[in-house]
Formats: sequence, structure tokens, C-alpha cells
Amino acid sequence: MSNLPDRSGVSAALPTPLHSRTGPLCRTSNWRRWSGFLAADSYEPSHHREYHAVRAAAALFDISPLFKYRLTGPGARALADRMLTRDVTRLATGRVLYSPWCDARGKIRDDGTLQRLGEDDYRLTSAQPTLGWITDLARGLDVSVSDESEGTAALALQGPLSWKVLAAAGARAIGSPRYFGLTRAPLGGVETWISRTGYTGDLGYELWMPADGACAVWDTLIEAGRDFGIAPAGLAALDIARIEAALPLVHTDYVPAHEALIGAQRSSPFEMGLGWAVDLDKPAFVGKEALRAETGEPPRWRFCGIAIDWDSLERVFWRAGLPPLLPHGAVRSSAPLFHKSRQVGYASSRTWSPVLKSYIGLAHIEASHGPVGTNLEMQITVEHRPARVGVRVVKTPFFNPRRKRATPA
Repeated sequence: MSNLPDRSGVSAALPTPLHSRTGPLCRTSNWRRWSGFLAADSYEPSHHREYHAVRAAAALFDISPLFKYRLTGPGARALADRMLTRDVTRLATGRVLYSPWCDARGKIRDDGTLQRLGEDDYRLTSAQPTLGWITDLARGLDVSVSDESEGTAALALQGPLSWKVLAAAGARAIGSPRYFGLTRAPLGGVETWISRTGYTGDLGYELWMPADGACAVWDTLIEAGRDFGIAPAGLAALDIARIEAALPLVHTDYVPAHEALIGAQRSSPFEMGLGWAVDLDKPAFVGKEALRAETGEPPRWRFCGIAIDWDSLERVFWRAGLPPLLPHGAVRSSAPLFHKSRQVGYASSRTWSPVLKSYIGLAHIEASHGPVGTNLEMQITVEHRPARVGVRVVKTPFFNPRRKRATPA
């Protein structure tokens, strides 16, 4: 196991357990640092084929850099329930739930999934290092908390043909798990946990296996997927897909509460559109009282979807003698939003959606200007000069196919 500086990004980035497979495939050498690991941004000079594999076939992502924590023992459920805003007592064995978790002020520290592997056995995944905080919360409980981040590899198999690939790889006998279900199957001779989850808003699965068996699982899936158009895919394609699905990204769409420098950078689940994931009827959890108090006041902010008006975009570029110029991929930087002359929010993520043929984004907007159908303006830069284009608040998710929740036969 490496030392902490490697995971925190101080020293050189580490290869994931799958680097012997992903490295030779990454012809662009286009890597990003993800939690101290190397992650492919795109394998080819353009991410377009990888994106279309997500929406039309099957795409295979290496998501091993996710943090993974194992909670075991009689107090495991109580610890998870103390931490998460969801009611963990309702989570059955073989099921997964998504939840944010908050600080004492009711502001989001991070979000992730909790898998119930057995009676007193849970796996928590997160984007941020959380071990110290979990350990503090575990005081007084009969529970063991271990960091399995480097010992457990993870893959995401996403797309409309993903179950066909899994079935051909040897999972047919177990049957496809239901949406947010969890099961086990041997893939490539490696016992693998398979969850019916993903970060693309499409039919998909996430797979969890011992790090030393990751390459065998990868090889099995790639071979099984040849007839179904499988493609290794990187973070550039994933970023577009998750915006289409209106899924927030930490450090882009919200700042972790414990890293915020000022109060205005913190967001509550209600402000992020995650009120459905807050169960105020369950016993005490971190942030409960602050969140209960927040329900007695009208929300100040809303996390919304926006659609950028094409005619407006075209006009401002033509004034500069240019055709409309769109970002090559997803944009992770803020752009101010205005109602008349007053700023009322900002777009935090935006992208051209190839499947929807529209320019879309995710935004934090003052609640009074957040209802669907509201017309605003977004500031952009054209030839080094500020300009504004029209945007409309729209319903999310932008892309929401029926197959996302389906259980393939």
C-alpha cells in the first residue's frame, strides 16, 4: 500500500491496477490525475467514439481511483446511518443506495454509494478521502472501518448493450440485478461484485474486484464485448454523459463543506436538488438539526438545468465575424448568469450534448429565478470580449432513457 502523499496528490501519480491494459490503449497519453492516480481523459485523439459507445453500445471505464471503505461488525449499520442523510435501516442485503453526507451545519461534505454486502458488511464509495471522518464517527460503536481503496479495483460498464456484454462474459446465470441492486459473479475466474449503478444516466453496471484480478476481468469484458461495439472510455466522455444525466461533480458543481473557504461556497442537499435524499424522520445523523431548520425557510438557491439558446449564441459570434464556437468537451468552470443587469447565479458545468443536439449546463440560481421556463442570460467571452447569450431554465435530467432503470431480460 502506498503512503498518504500519493493519494493526496503531493507526489507522482500512481498507476491503477488496470494500467497495464489502459496504458497501451491511451494513444494520446492524455491523462488526468484522479485522487493521486492516473486516469485516461480519452484514449483516442477525440473522445467522440468513446462517448457514443456510452449512448449506443457499451463503454468500459476504469473507476479504480474512487475511495472505497469497508464497514463491518454489529455497529456497521449504525455508523452508516449516523453518517448518511438517507435511512440506512431500509437498505436490504444485495442493494445499493446513493446519499450525500453533511457536516454539522447541514452542508454537503461529499456524496457516494453504500452497498450492503451482508448482514453487518457494507462498502462505501466516495470521491473524497473520508477515512478520518468516518473513524471519528465510529467512536463508541462496535464496528471495524478499513480503507480498501488500493486493494479493490473498480470498473464501470455503461451503455444500452452493457448487459449483453456482461452476459457474454459469464454473468448470464445470475441474471441482471435490478436498478441499484447488487450481486456476485465470477468473471475471468475472479469473484466480482456487480452493482446496477453508474454515473452516466444510462443502463449500466459497476464492478468491484480484488486489485490483482482486475486485468483478468478487463480482458474478459473486452473479449465478450467485441460483438457489441465495446470501447474503453475516459473521463472526457464520462463528463459529457454525467452532465446530460444532471449528476453533480464534487469540486465543480459544489465545494466540499470542509474545504470551503467562505460560507457562500457551501451547499445543502436542498440547495443541490437532493432533498429527496434527506430523511428527517430517522434518528440523529450529522447535520440533521440544521437541515430540519432549513426546511422551515424558503430555499435561497436551486441547482438547475439550463439550455443555451442557439440563435442567441449564433448572433454574438456573428457580430465578431465568427461562426458559433462550441467547447470541444465538457467545461468545468463557472459562467455568471444574469436577470437583466443583476447576477442571479452561475453555470458550474456545461457541454454540447451530441445525443440531444443542444448546448446544456448545470447551474446554481437564486430560488426566485430557478423555476423551469425562466429566461436568463449567461456571460461568455467572444474574441476576448464579454458577451451575453440567452439561456432558459429547463427540467432535468436532460437525458433520461427508460432503459436507465430497466432490468434487461
